[in-house]
Amino acid sequence: MQFSPFKKVFEEEIESWNTDLLYVSECIDEWMKCQGQWMYLQPIFDSPDIMKQLPSENKKFKAVDKIWRNCIAGCVEDPNALKACTREGLLERFQDANKNLDVVQRGLRDYLESKRSVFARFYFLSNDDLLEILSQTKEVENVRPHLRKVFENLMDVTFKPDKTITSMFSGEKEEIQFYQPVDPKEKGVEFWMGEVEQMMFDSIRAVLKYSIENYKEVKRTDWMLSHPGQCVLNGSQVHWTSEVEEAIIANDLEGYYNLLQK
Repeated sequence: MQFSPFKKVFEEEIESWNTDLLYVSECIDEWMKCQGQWMYLQPIFDSPDIMKQLPSENKKFKAVDKIWRNCIAGCVEDPNALKACTREGLLERFQDANKNLDVVQRGLRDYLESKRSVFARFYFLSNDDLLEILSQTKEVENVRPHLRKVFENLMDVTFKPDKTITSMFSGEKEEIQFYQPVDPKEKGVEFWMGEVEQMMFDSIRAVLKYSIENYKEVKRTDWMLSHPGQCVLNGSQVHWTSEVEEAIIANDLEGYYNLLQK
């Protein structure tokens, strides 16, 4: 209509509409950007743990949240799109809100990076999964669904009533008792999961050592059924290698051939 040769009579009205519609378009763009970020951040900053650990970002988000709710309340009262989007200062408020939300997002990324730098296995998790874990500082059992993403083939751990962790289960439901219980209480999740990782090493080492020592104390068939599968495989290799070495040292290749006949 602006380029019509017959616009003279309506030119002033056309220009007014054009100005309003451009403003509405720009306002809606900022609005949608704000809404997208607000929807992502709102459940995160509803968590008391996240609020406590990110006080500055939480303060900025709460300020944006207040602006957002006031704008939505105004739209509910008067749902006319043109009137709603051309309210004085609305565009500027959304622009300021988006600047603050960008700052909050950067703070949140830095926060997640600091947690990953402490416990590198958090790099295996998406931001959403990691935030869900970090928001469960007090309810430590809620991290169980994420364990298999952090540790390969670890399907679950055993929590005692006092919240201590005493054993772990593989995907094949084999259980290995921890060498010592891990107590996650009053610790950041990145720290107690690091303790769980170290306890896995220590426990596997202890279980493997016991299976090797137990090999000569019971029948092989009973031994195979009383230890985890990987311990049976590794323990068998340890004893086979030891026996072969002893046979060769004692009687050279003849000793080796005699061993094969057993």
